[in-house]
Amino acid sequence: MKIRIAILDDNRFLLKALEEKVSLFNDLEHRISLVSGEVLLQKLQENLNVDLVLMDIEMPGLNGIDTTMLVKQKFPHIKVIMLTVFDNDEYIFNAIKAGADGYFLKDTNPEDLHRGIISTMNGGAGMTPSIAKKTLKLLRNPEAVTQLAYQEEISLSSREIEVLEYLCTGLSHTLIAERLFLSPNTVRKHIENIYKKLQVHSKIEAVEKARRHNLI
Repeated sequence: MKIRIAILDDNRFLLKALEEKVSLFNDLEHRISLVSGEVLLQKLQENLNVDLVLMDIEMPGLNGIDTTMLVKQKFPHIKVIMLTVFDNDEYIFNAIKAGADGYFLKDTNPEDLHRGIISTMNGGAGMTPSIAKKTLKLLRNPEAVTQLAYQEEISLSSREIEVLEYLCTGLSHTLIAERLFLSPNTVRKHIENIYKKLQVHSKIEAVEKARRHNLI
């Protein structure tokens, strides 16, 4: 019986690449590709039958870790393998806490990914070797996890910090532009760079993380 797979990734190019990897194996059946966690949850509520989800982490809206947590709460029989370009400790730890059954980097070759899927479906925990090593390190030293967010080195420019400080006050992009004598497009670009550097997707997340790192 084929393993029915859903693929979740907001990058269309990477989505296509994953589809091609899955298509190489006769025991895997690609059921659906989606670009957001919200849509996946909706499809599952509508009785989408899948056995395993290949889950991206960095997505707008509901990110992969939060989506995984909700999937495991509502559909505990569905296996979830995180597929990401990130191998930092904080992502790995949060993915495990959310209930992820496996964790692979996106550049994993098709054969290793296939073996990981089979292992996960058989009750194992498929992982890229480097991820497995980091996971063991985290399990051996769980106290270090609480310090992960503070150990990250995040560098914002003085202008980006100014923009972020105004964001804290609730000002719109237009009003921030007026206060800083910038164009609204320039302000939007600064905000995009801030989100990218902080690895967040919303103003609330950006402000919270910046405060944790004493940036504002």
